[in-house]
Amino acid sequence: MKTWNLDREGIVHEPPLPRQYGTELLVLKEGKGVYLWDVQGNKYLDFGSGIAVNALGYGREDIARIASDQMRRIVHTSNLYTTEPTLTLASKLIASGPFQAVHFGNSGTEANETALKYARLYARRKRGEGHHALLTFSHAFHGRTLGALSVTPTETYREPFEPLLPGVEVCPYNDVEALKKTVNDRFAGIIVEVVQGEGGLEVMSREFAQALNELRDTFDLVLIADEVQTGLGRTGYLYASEAVGLLPDIITLAKPLAGGLPLSATLIPEKINSLLKVGDHGTTFGGGPVTTAVASYLWDTVSNPDFHKEVREKGEFLEAELESLRKEWSSGALLLSRVRGLGLLRGLEVEVEKGDMGEWMKKILQAARKEGVLVLRSGKNVIRIAPPLVISREEIREGIEKLRRALQSVASQM
Repeated sequence: MKTWNLDREGIVHEPPLPRQYGTELLVLKEGKGVYLWDVQGNKYLDFGSGIAVNALGYGREDIARIASDQMRRIVHTSNLYTTEPTLTLASKLIASGPFQAVHFGNSGTEANETALKYARLYARRKRGEGHHALLTFSHAFHGRTLGALSVTPTETYREPFEPLLPGVEVCPYNDVEALKKTVNDRFAGIIVEVVQGEGGLEVMSREFAQALNELRDTFDLVLIADEVQTGLGRTGYLYASEAVGLLPDIITLAKPLAGGLPLSATLIPEKINSLLKVGDHGTTFGGGPVTTAVASYLWDTVSNPDFHKEVREKGEFLEAELESLRKEWSSGALLLSRVRGLGLLRGLEVEVEKGDMGEWMKKILQAARKEGVLVLRSGKNVIRIAPPLVISREEIREGIEKLRRALQSVASQM
């Protein structure tokens, strides 16, 4: 029995769900390519990809066929056993870098939990006790489970659940001198994003990446690259780490890995895999045959260098369009101050003369939806744009024009 109320704009009121985000809850029905439709028939160009998940767009018959065929064979085995799709995907993933094994999970936060556990395990079994500290960075986001939340320094996420995991320290992002002063023999590992998804889409500098590489080598730490949002072609590289010269021990993946199905992966090198014992970590559902069959199929696209080149070129086009938009709004009560990001993960920094920034950002997202484009927020004042990687230049122009009209609508209220 339906117990929720729906308005003409496709927004559900008083849903039987906990509120996870501060936006109005739009009820979507179907998608095709880069477009979505709600239950009232309203059409939207998706500049968010389900928070950077639907990299190859919506309504993919090929993906549906792969999943359907595998479901007819076998859906679940647990990790007491394995299947051919699981082994095939694992082999493809470890061949993408200096990795020996992959631990599958169901979400980005699980992948990061696994990485943090392995960092501490490596320190204890290789270096002994007294090296358990973990380093994270200002404005980082690594997930909402207890361990991943412990390395996510945003107070609004943390406060209801404190005390969190002890032994975590926070360093300013992209501050090489602060990093060198902080890291010492006490640390087991460092977890970092190349582009901060929730931190305003700040991009790691090459100097910072080099310092991280050197400190890992000096103190025999485990360097973890959280590529949950940036990996698998999003930035125009297989892994964003490549763009800045970061050389991680562990890479964590999720979001686009299985085309919208829940799957994550923690890629680990020989130095860690050789220390693992039976029972150190495990999962019931992670790496099941349906999700890995889809992911293995998608891998052949998202790992293709020609595909990465296309994403970089479209990312440059998007950046130019955003720069043009920024110049139109370089002064006034509402202004756009900076374009950030890499590839097709871009941010547009917003400033206002007066009023609550959070409320104005909410108005911008609402106005964009009413104009027919779905955008995201990053940090306090950045519009995040992460469209499906198959988006065309014409569709990028369409989305920017809708965003332009949304900004005009909000500015008229100031």
